[in-house]
Amino acid sequence: MTISLTNSKTRRKEVFTPIDPENVRMYVCGPTVYDRAHLGNARPAIVFDVLARLLRHAYGHDHVTYVRNFTDVDDKINATAQARKAAGDPRSLEELIAERTEETIGWYLQDMGAVGVAEPDHMPRATQFIAQMIAMIEGLIADGHAYEAEGHVLFAVESYKNYGALSGRSVDDMIAGARVEVAPYKRNPMDFVLWKPSADDLPGWDSPWGRGRPGWHIECSAMAYDLLGESFDIHGGGNDLMFPHHENEIAQSCCAHPHGEFAKVWLHNEMLQVEGKKMSKSLGNFFTVRDLLDGHEGMPAVPGEVIRFVMLSTHYRKPMDWTAEKAAQAEATLRGWRSVTSGVEPGEADAELVALLSDDLNTSGALTRLHKLAKEAASDPAVAGVLLTSAQLLGLLTDQMGDWVSAGPDLSGLAEHLADVRVKAMETKDFSEVDRLKTTLIEAGVEVRMSKAGVELLPGAGFDAAKLEGLL
Repeated sequence: MTISLTNSKTRRKEVFTPIDPENVRMYVCGPTVYDRAHLGNARPAIVFDVLARLLRHAYGHDHVTYVRNFTDVDDKINATAQARKAAGDPRSLEELIAERTEETIGWYLQDMGAVGVAEPDHMPRATQFIAQMIAMIEGLIADGHAYEAEGHVLFAVESYKNYGALSGRSVDDMIAGARVEVAPYKRNPMDFVLWKPSADDLPGWDSPWGRGRPGWHIECSAMAYDLLGESFDIHGGGNDLMFPHHENEIAQSCCAHPHGEFAKVWLHNEMLQVEGKKMSKSLGNFFTVRDLLDGHEGMPAVPGEVIRFVMLSTHYRKPMDWTAEKAAQAEATLRGWRSVTSGVEPGEADAELVALLSDDLNTSGALTRLHKLAKEAASDPAVAGVLLTSAQLLGLLTDQMGDWVSAGPDLSGLAEHLADVRVKAMETKDFSEVDRLKTTLIEAGVEVRMSKAGVELLPGAGFDAAKLEGLL
């Protein structure tokens, strides 16, 4: 099979050819663990989870190495720990930071697991790779790519001639359009921090340049090199990271390891909106993943599988708009698919669906294909097995994510009643009672499916049992 991916570095879709088919390597920038993951954080996690599944399907499960990091050195983490200490917690700042980090990583893994994201092969934490970061910085200084100034170590942007190639900007454009930190010790306004000093009340590590902590960008470069080598296949993340984070990663990594090429392919997912607007607390449309899973401010809980379905309904390179209507439609669809595939044996993955996924991860096209397979599966158990396996390639219809369906309301009695009424209507040619029942069910948030095989009732996301009282 041939996989094609849109490479942000070359700005075109290319046939993916791994450096080593026996060990396909991918690095994805993970979260900064200072709070609950918001809905936008879930998009790259889901997108690159699907890509990892596709790569394992193509090259074999044990021939893919997927790394997604945790950034656990951050001012927001420090601020939370300092606030707890100021509130009277007697423990040291290091203990409070460690507690907050463990707590937040646990939340993240729990929430991503709920939306069907499998844990990567490696989940390095920045604090575990400080020695590797210091070694990389020392090498950059020795080769003239970095310099020490007032306790800081900065990367000299002018020492790397291809700086700006990923984002397509010149250094002058970047200076004009960026929020550049003005500092008298910088030789060039675009030079960025590799190491900075830490005050006594902040976490820090001993280094040749004094007690301090690493800059954000060096963290990913050191972790990627240690776990994947100087050249690897794919680097992914949200497009908000393209500049400056990924641009800076490339510069320092290529200068530290000039014989490697760092990442061959760069993939970036677009951002997420809620009901057509940018997600923000001021607009009241800011949700964490946990808010949706548990129900938020009177809104019904949204199953993790439904969240995943909605995320995959838009191509990763297009802005994704989360709406309650999409969630309701996704829930009804998934209930139908799970009903069709209940108890069937898995089949072969559908070749057309695999081809769609292989064409730049076309998940929206793959879902359309699943809809077609579901219609065929209603009358052909063999197709139901193909539907099951194909959906699982997208991380849907897995056993781990099916609890929400079994916990749903039992509408079998109503389905039988409607079927009986329908049979009588066929004889008398009076369908008024059928129409009345159907209208009431739809108003209660129930999808009504009637065919020669019988009647199927599927509760949707807006299901209201109270509106069904008195129907039987």
